[in-house]
Amino acid sequence: MAVTNEVFDPHEYLSRGGFGKTILQVRKNEGIFSQGEPGDTVFYIQKGKVKLTVVSPAGKEATIAILGAGHFVGEECITSDQPTRTSSSKALTPCTLLRIRRQEMVRTLTEQPAMSRVFIKYLLSRNTRIQSDLVDQLFNSSEKRLARTLLLLSQTGREDMPLAPLPRISQATLADMVGTTRSRVSFFMNRFRKLGFIEYSGLNRIHVNSSLLSVVPLQ
Repeated sequence: MAVTNEVFDPHEYLSRGGFGKTILQVRKNEGIFSQGEPGDTVFYIQKGKVKLTVVSPAGKEATIAILGAGHFVGEECITSDQPTRTSSSKALTPCTLLRIRRQEMVRTLTEQPAMSRVFIKYLLSRNTRIQSDLVDQLFNSSEKRLARTLLLLSQTGREDMPLAPLPRISQATLADMVGTTRSRVSFFMNRFRKLGFIEYSGLNRIHVNSSLLSVVPLQ
């Protein structure tokens, strides 16, 4: 009798639907989940950009992250038996998402060490990013915070990388992420453009040049 010995491939698992998993096509500006609602699914971004926001008890909204392909969204729901969403998410661009039910995600992480390693590596990377964001807010000027935000959004990290277009994003949202005013963002964006750090193409799409790393290198 032949014995099959299939090797679990996390990237294959995250690329297709199946038991407890559904691939979703999400329109630009369409909500994915809302702060305070029950968290019973994890989302994996296959394509596109997703914006995360939080609302304070006083009603003030803040953008806390913009995530792209290869990121999980809502992953904190697996840490509690009765989780609620701590943030809201919305598609910043048209997105392809893999929706994984919480029970299926927990089962896979428990039974498949390869998937567990991928997920732990991702969580550690996100934690490092969050710590870097905090240091950025505490110690860097608003100009450097804006430069870092643009680099992270464009996923430009090396001098040999080509220009990378950003998703359509308003200066108000950038100001929200950086922690400054829209007028300051406008001032710095104009300065970056004059210095050749960024370029504008059709429909006001922003391209970030890796020379912006000279303002604030990414670690």
